[in-house]
This record gives sequence, structure tokens and C-alpha cells, in this order.
Amino acid sequence: MVDVLFPKTLDHALDLMANVENPAVLAGGTDLLVQIRYRRKSPSTLVSLDRVEGMGEIMETDQEIIIRAGARLSHVMAHGAIQTHASVLAQAIQVLGSPQIRNMGTVGGNIMTASPAGDSLPPLYVLGAWVDLAGPEGLRRLALAEFITGPGQTALLPGEILWQVGFAKPDTGACHWFEKVGQRAALSISMVSLAALFCLDGQGAFSRVGLAWGSVGKTIVTSSETEAFLLGKRPEPDVLARAADLARAAVCPISDIRARASFRRDVAGRLLLRLDQAGQGGQ
Repeated sequence: MVDVLFPKTLDHALDLMANVENPAVLAGGTDLLVQIRYRRKSPSTLVSLDRVEGMGEIMETDQEIIIRAGARLSHVMAHGAIQTHASVLAQAIQVLGSPQIRNMGTVGGNIMTASPAGDSLPPLYVLGAWVDLAGPEGLRRLALAEFITGPGQTALLPGEILWQVGFAKPDTGACHWFEKVGQRAALSISMVSLAALFCLDGQGAFSRVGLAWGSVGKTIVTSSETEAFLLGKRPEPDVLARAADLARAAVCPISDIRARASFRRDVAGRLLLRLDQAGQGGQ
């Protein structure tokens, strides 16, 4: 039997994490409860964040957007600030699981699972997201790319709780693009995904480029070489084909039950060829 505790404040949740036996944080539970069921994790106590004050909030300032870790994925996807300033994230959540999973799952849970196939992660990478971790010594901030250290692994310290994720608003008029390839149209775990956030200048050339791939490495994969190559060039077929080759060299996929490594590597490049469509459509 696993005890479930329901603190109402962050301080109380941190106190429980420090004083109960073998605790685990419970947010939406869409991943954790499955792991417990199959005995991949065996916590003695679950500290639920469901009733913690402010844990589901989404906040917007002039410069940035902050999403509390307990915000439901469906709420994040539909929020006006996300639709307006971070539609790449909304696009990714729209194809994440089922409506039931999106209504139950949280952005913090998707981050903490730290799966290379996590649909929300490539968009958060291209948005330059950071996380705030609450612990006994207060808040600690890390770039999301530093926080996720490997498959299912993070830099979270004992007694800490993921409190919120935030990012600066992209430039107005930036192009947002997310696409994933799976074995079916819905309820599919990504075999390869690509998030792109870029700006085009008055001549239609890339003036800013952010790219992040999922399911093609131990963590989300970025490629500064590919991004640098695209800067100053128009999204034309020969340019994107060369960028696709650079992307294939940057990724490091594995073969598993869903796809061979060679397939993933090829698709990681091919997804770049669609950026011309993203540039025509803007957000």
C-alpha cells in the first residue's frame, strides 16, 4: 500500500519530501502510476501536487511566459498566451497522447519523465526554456537543456520539486513548426520529431533559427552547425537538403521496437525539408 499525501502549499510539500519515507512527487500520474504498476518504481509515499496553491497557473509578462509544473497539458495547449507566443508548444501538445492524457497529464510531469520521445520537450528547447526547482534552500534555476541529463534522468536533487518552467517570448512574426512521425496517426509515441522556431528577414532569409529533434538521441538533440548553416539563406530546396545532411550527422538514434536507427536518421533530415511550408504559414 502506498500512502498519498495532499499538501496545500509548496512549503508543506517540501517539508513532506524531506521527512517522509521514500517519497515520490505525483502530478498528473500518467507516467508515474504506470511505472509503479509495472514495479519500475516503488515509492512508499506519494506527495501529490494536485492541491498545492498556484501549481496549475500560467503567467504572462511583457517579456516571458511562466508555466507552473502542475498545469494540465490541455490547459497549456489552449491558453491564449501559448497560442499567441508559443504555438510550437501548442502544436506538440495537440498530438501528445489522447484527450484523456492531455486532461490529466502536466507539463511538469512530461519534463520530469525526461523521455527523448517527450513531445513537449523539443518545443521547450527551441523556446530556450529554463526550469525553477524548489528545495530546502529556495529556488534553483537551470536551463532545461542542462536539467535533462539522459533518458529518464534529470539534475533534480533530493528533496527538490520542479516548480515551474519559463521562457522568453519569441519575436513577433516568428515561424513555429512541430511535426512528429509515429506508427499511427493518434496515440503514437514519437519515432522522430522536430520542433523549429525561426525568423525570416525582408528578403525571406533565415535571420534566426532554433531546431530540436526528439527520439534521435539520449536527450533532445540540437545542432548549432545546422542552425548556423541556415542563417542568411532562404529556405529553398537545395539549402534545406544540405541542412538535412548536417542534421543527419548531428543525431545519434538507436534501433528499437518502433524504428531502426537508419530510419530515424533519414527522417530527422527529411523533416527539415518541410521548413519552406512553415515559412509560408508563419505561426
